[in-house]
Amino acid sequence: MSVSNSCLGYGLGLRSAYYQQILEQLPAVDWFEIVSENFLVQGGKALYYLDAIAERYPLVMHGVSLSIGGPHALDPEYLKLLKQLAKRVQPAWISDHLCWSRGNAHQLHDLLPLPYTEESLTYVADRVQQVQDVLQRPLVLENVSSYVRAAHDSFSEWEFLAALSQRSGCELLLDVNNVYVSSRNHGFDPWTFIQGLPADRIRQLHLAGHHDYGDYVIDTHDHPVSDPVWALYQRTLEHVGPVATLLERDDHFPPFEELLAELEKARELGDETLTRRLRCA
Repeated sequence: MSVSNSCLGYGLGLRSAYYQQILEQLPAVDWFEIVSENFLVQGGKALYYLDAIAERYPLVMHGVSLSIGGPHALDPEYLKLLKQLAKRVQPAWISDHLCWSRGNAHQLHDLLPLPYTEESLTYVADRVQQVQDVLQRPLVLENVSSYVRAAHDSFSEWEFLAALSQRSGCELLLDVNNVYVSSRNHGFDPWTFIQGLPADRIRQLHLAGHHDYGDYVIDTHDHPVSDPVWALYQRTLEHVGPVATLLERDDHFPPFEELLAELEKARELGDETLTRRLRCA
């Protein structure tokens, strides 16, 4: 048994490009993460594949439109649909992003960073509690890639995440690629970010690719994981121990075999790191 199987192990984002191959090949993937919004429907092909894959693999729900830090009231209909979907697939957990993504009541299709202030912390913690009351489970929140910062932040992003988790009871999805991207764009040490999070609140890790333009880095999820992110991932596991790891790809989908090979690299690096950590304990 792999060292990491106690925490779900190594998963892939479930994307329509691979539905049929997953069912035909039943690949050695420990679990799949679904984009919740893709399945908030009453029927059709998407739900057919979802049900078929859910019979064979554990699932996790990952949303992109909660807008937990947005200025508008949380959408009760959206939360109702999330709860219904959770009842259908019985996910190990439900996650979204620490961001805002709605303006003038319209979805912006961007995950925008918050001001990291005491006022913002109180506001977001209250909204997290509202969501948790509906879902009847802890919400898991992901750090986003960012390219701008508020002028009057009183917390670093990692301090804000740690304080939010303590105040609201939410858990954390640590996107290692997003930490690296933001660290390059804002000039901070990515390891300082990761060390600043409460390790016992980290439920999941994300790995993904980005595009490096030299002076700035854009999170694209359409490239393989870069060497600096692999290195940061291994160092993260040395620090936090076994945490479920997901490989994301959202565009420029490679042949499924290439994606499985990249996931196997994550498994090999992760298990090697965790085995070494156990020996040193």
